Amino acid sequence: MGSLFGDGTTLIGAVHLPPLPGSPAYRGQAVADLCRFAIEEAHAYVGNGFDSVIVENHGDLPFLKPGQHGYEVAATMGVVTAAVVAELGPRVGVSVLSNAGECSVAAAWAAGAGWVRVNQWANAYVANEGIIEGQAARTTRYRHGIGADDIKVFADVHVKHGAHAIVADRTLAEQTEDAEFFDADVLIATGSRTGHATSVDEVVGIRDHTQLPVIIGSGVDPTNVAALLAECDGAIVASAAKENGRWWGRVAPDKVRTLARAAGR
Repeated sequence: MGSLFGDGTTLIGAVHLPPLPGSPAYRGQAVADLCRFAIEEAHAYVGNGFDSVIVENHGDLPFLKPGQHGYEVAATMGVVTAAVVAELGPRVGVSVLSNAGECSVAAAWAAGAGWVRVNQWANAYVANEGIIEGQAARTTRYRHGIGADDIKVFADVHVKHGAHAIVADRTLAEQTEDAEFFDADVLIATGSRTGHATSVDEVVGIRDHTQLPVIIGSGVDPTNVAALLAECDGAIVASAAKENGRWWGRVAPDKVRTLARAAGR
């Protein structure tokens, strides 16, 4: 974390992009317009107390599984992220949903971004998209093959939007150790779905079984941010910073400032 964000806890805002080329809801919006949107959202976060952002293709519903994304997704994500990196520098992250580690690395490498988020890094789970398998083996090999070893992997533990009851024999501690063993760089604790709060107990349960930095990936708001950050190294925030309180809203600078103040900024 320190090499990307410096010392202390880190606040990262999620830039949820509109539908991209190739997705069912895409209506021909120019990539230049997508870049302007992303830059505006990024500055709404960073200009009001956050440290950086992660760029996500959250408008591409329903999400594809890893390996199904077209070239247009990697290309568009790379161009849009590069526009944000030009404003903020390499501490920007990338997440191509759902769980597309290789596509995320490709976009981050092309854009000069510093990290990617991969929701299921080790093991497997049942999600809206079907059975999602861990991407560590393929993603690390792809990353090395293109000379992108400096890109860090932020990996979820006990990932949201899924059931882990296929065999029900992996505890939170074991899932944490699995993600670290498979060469993740930062671990992410999440709630049950986007916007739902992560419990302090889950954060502590992950933190106590890893040597890696741990951040929150869901449900941070002004009422809980101080308590959660006291137990970990940072947080990714979206819904609580949006004008409508939902991930699909625009970032509200006043809500970002409120969150930053509650976090002690």
